[in-house]
Amino acid sequence: MANIKSAKKRVLVSRIRAERNKSIRSSVKTAIKKVYAAIESGDKEAANKALVSATSIIDKASTKGVYHAANASRKISRLNLAVNKMA
Repeated sequence: MANIKSAKKRVLVSRIRAERNKSIRSSVKTAIKKVYAAIESGDKEAANKALVSATSIIDKASTKGVYHAANASRKISRLNLAVNKMA
């Protein structure tokens, strides 16, 4: 364990941020799974709704710095492509 006060604070802050990031990453993965589940079931309307929701969640994660902008863009692009292939 750190002895210096500022180092102790860094440990606490990094732990809190890691937990927040983990939660956000988990919600992104869940949203992506919902889109693919809707695609598998063949429900175009549900897939579109899930896509809009997932896009919002991924954008928020990118804004908060959990995902790099290019990574978020790639995830959204792949989801769009998968939903558009249904037609």
